[in-house]
Amino acid sequence: MEANIAVSSEIEETWNGGGPQPLGASYGKMMMWFFIVSDALTFSGFLAAYGLTRFKFIDSWPIADEVFTHIPFIHGNYPMIYVAFMTFVLIFSSVTMVLAVDAGHKMQKNKVAWYMFATIIGGLIFLGSQAWEWNTFIKGSYGAVKTTDGKILQFVKDGHQIALSDFVVGDRLDYREEHTRKNGLWFESGKALPQYSVAQIMASYKADPSIQIRSEQINADLKQKIVLSREKGLSELGKGKMVVEGADLKVNEYGNTIFADFFFFITGFHGFHVFSGILINIIIFFNVVLGTYEKRGHYEMVEKVGLYWHFVDLVWVFVFTFFYLV
Repeated sequence: MEANIAVSSEIEETWNGGGPQPLGASYGKMMMWFFIVSDALTFSGFLAAYGLTRFKFIDSWPIADEVFTHIPFIHGNYPMIYVAFMTFVLIFSSVTMVLAVDAGHKMQKNKVAWYMFATIIGGLIFLGSQAWEWNTFIKGSYGAVKTTDGKILQFVKDGHQIALSDFVVGDRLDYREEHTRKNGLWFESGKALPQYSVAQIMASYKADPSIQIRSEQINADLKQKIVLSREKGLSELGKGKMVVEGADLKVNEYGNTIFADFFFFITGFHGFHVFSGILINIIIFFNVVLGTYEKRGHYEMVEKVGLYWHFVDLVWVFVFTFFYLV
């Protein structure tokens, strides 16, 4: 009995003291691994739901190469370029975190601090880029018309999608700005009206024979959206219910609205993880600078936050694959 009490006391003491038990990991590391496993299951559930929903609506799902085509301060069509840059930055920040952990094992305080600082900068660049991408996605690129039966109609010329402003003639019929501090209180609620009305789009479409309409439906063989004939396009446009500019939780100019719902939820949830990781990294960074871990004789906290940061990077690889590549 006394032997059992002694063993139990020794195990408890080892755990509380951050010793090497069990499985060669301290209590703190084991708890971080438990959190990572549970969070991985959460992300897996979200991505599985996304995959099943996409499979169900595969014939109307937006094409990523047509949605994520922007680069800050540069006009043009550059599919996936900036998303690839974001991914590279996040993966590179994982490399600097590895170097920080390695420097911690060697008790090299200055190197730990610099590598942690580089990791924080990489995280901030990624988070800022994601915020910019959200803003671009919400504002939209071209504009479209939503019909009474829920279909999205886009406009093309010479085989390329064009914006409403490229062919629609006329000014806004009912102009209203969003409320800002500089223009005073014009109204209490609501959002900015679309740039053009369905009637203006209809008239401009009829006046320009070179304009064609494509539906949200995808040709599975060509992996392109189906372009309608002029007659069919005019018939579908006659069902026009509203003009859509950008994407939110209710409408999506790029296609199926559920795509926008999943995009905001999953990338937002991941972005929250990145934001949390940056805050934790900043705290650890200042502790490193102040010599807290030097006094303790080890940099295990750097290693634990490193596990979390690597997990966040790994999750983004799957999000990137599901949303942008597949």
